[in-house]
Amino acid sequence: MSDWADHMQQGKVDMTENQADQGIIDEDSQNGTRYSVGIDLGTTHCVLSYAELGDIDDEQFLSHVMAIPQLTSPGSVEEKTQLPSFLYQAHEDELAEGSTSLPWTAKPEYLVGEIARSLGSKTPIRLVASAKSWLCHAGVDCKAAILPVDSPDEIERVSPFQATSAYLQHMRDAWQSQHPDAPLAQQDVVITVPASFDPAARELTVEAARAVGLGQAILLEEPQAALYSWIEKSHGDWRKHAEVGDIILVIDVGGGTTDLSLIAVTQQDGNLELTRVAVGDHILLGGDNMDLALAYTVKAKLEQDGKRLEPWQIQALTHGCRDAKEKIFNNSELDTMPLVVASRGSSLIGGTLRTELTREEVNRVLIDGFLPKVAISELPVSRPRTGLRTAGLPYAQDAGITRHLAAFLTKQQGATDELDDINLPEHASFLHPTAVLFNGGVLKAEALAERLMAVLNSWLSAEQAPEARLLAGADLDLAVARGAAYYGFVRKGKGVRIKGGTAASYYVGIESAMLAVPGMAPEIQALCIAPFGMEEGTQQELPDDEFGLVIGEPVRFRFFASNTRREDKVGTRLDYWTNEELSELDEIEITLPEESRRPGEVVPVHLCAAVTEVGTLELQAISQKDSGRWKIEFDVRAGE
Repeated sequence: MSDWADHMQQGKVDMTENQADQGIIDEDSQNGTRYSVGIDLGTTHCVLSYAELGDIDDEQFLSHVMAIPQLTSPGSVEEKTQLPSFLYQAHEDELAEGSTSLPWTAKPEYLVGEIARSLGSKTPIRLVASAKSWLCHAGVDCKAAILPVDSPDEIERVSPFQATSAYLQHMRDAWQSQHPDAPLAQQDVVITVPASFDPAARELTVEAARAVGLGQAILLEEPQAALYSWIEKSHGDWRKHAEVGDIILVIDVGGGTTDLSLIAVTQQDGNLELTRVAVGDHILLGGDNMDLALAYTVKAKLEQDGKRLEPWQIQALTHGCRDAKEKIFNNSELDTMPLVVASRGSSLIGGTLRTELTREEVNRVLIDGFLPKVAISELPVSRPRTGLRTAGLPYAQDAGITRHLAAFLTKQQGATDELDDINLPEHASFLHPTAVLFNGGVLKAEALAERLMAVLNSWLSAEQAPEARLLAGADLDLAVARGAAYYGFVRKGKGVRIKGGTAASYYVGIESAMLAVPGMAPEIQALCIAPFGMEEGTQQELPDDEFGLVIGEPVRFRFFASNTRREDKVGTRLDYWTNEELSELDEIEITLPEESRRPGEVVPVHLCAAVTEVGTLELQAISQKDSGRWKIEFDVRAGE
């Protein structure tokens, strides 16, 4: 066994012993594994699904969605299949003593779920939302207390990491109360993340799971989970709906993000295989944007009548527009929905402001605004950013989801070049999907789903390609959690597995040793440390490449990713690249321990990279002279 493999094995032993010390698992934990549990840690909702493990086959597998007890109002606990991903920082005098009691605790540390969303709609400055999106924001310290972003100083803030941990803790405690004989720490747990999550965001998610005692949890990409759910629901019949040569486009439009993935259907020894071949960028664009767009539409209508809204009223109006939008989409006979906006004083109007949202406004703003009919050549609009901005998430500049889809399919035109069973026509200007699987609550609205399919099929028809068919039967709210539970079944060697690995090729920046030149920084090479598709539980070493590692003083590591360069192998060095080929990830600034060396000493090392069993990326530098090792953590972000 190699030194690196020894280290990885030792790491697993250390982690297990540490968990035992904390009382999380005992030596009989493996015998206590009765369930495969899938957790959809969503931007706007969390869902927990589970299935009993046993001697069953694909057709017998049956998952269940757990109803999660949660406060819906002070003193009222209800069970719901979704736990809204919101946290509310209540004023000390806002809630009566005992009114926040849950079945497992008299006084929870945080108010999360339905009560948080409800109270936050009335007092938005106390509401923490989109914690998941903040985990992938390279410009902030995700463990710093920064949320809610625009809240005044007297409101206590929490970190995105704390909020994520709070949602996981609530689900863990809910599980424990319903399954006292099967602790969640002893079950197979799969937590889903966007396919486009960077290594740091994945590591933070795993760390949040560890913080609540779920150190055994592994990660799975959400689009893969959605497809696993579709496979599960077919009860072994999925092969009748998928053919060799198919390219399945998974479109996931959730509350805060749009996630795009491509999965190819190939064959091996006469058996169908599924391989994830491409993943899109992390696009902060979803249902939240739509609700805000409707709110500003209504705001403009009110201002035409001389009624000016304050920022807090716009936030409250956004929540009202979300509910009104869903009712209009779900009821074809409903043409208008009344809206009430609270008012604080005589400077506006005493009492409340009343208006309405119409079906025409919903169609115009959402269908035409977010899913415009565009050509495949029409790419997302990018405009220069202003020099100063308020603190916030790096939302997509272009709200046109169809333009983002066009860019993705065009960029991934060569994604299937290495697959013998996939043949793209020579005249094709983009990768031609043959089937589509929807996921995400936004696409429950038939009008939005139909427009999206119509635009995609117009592109295919223009290139004389067959129209893509829709893979029906997916539960857009619950599919990801169900698919995650099924993945635990797959990991037992049953069912069908989607071949995936890393969603991008990853590179580390290597600074050249060059003579100082005024006004010129040293040149940087990008060294490939993990190629596209590197499987979980594998490692790659670069024993023949020697580098100098600076010890004992602050240093910065630069990392890059590419979801188009599939030919690069471990050790490939790039002297030049375009912004379309490689995108730079957040820098990592750390001081590596000296370990009996002088501060600033440059130690000759070679590099080892691994994709862990849980789905995170690790990089280690190993001394050429002795057994010294330094791990470069991906959960540390440099502050700006």
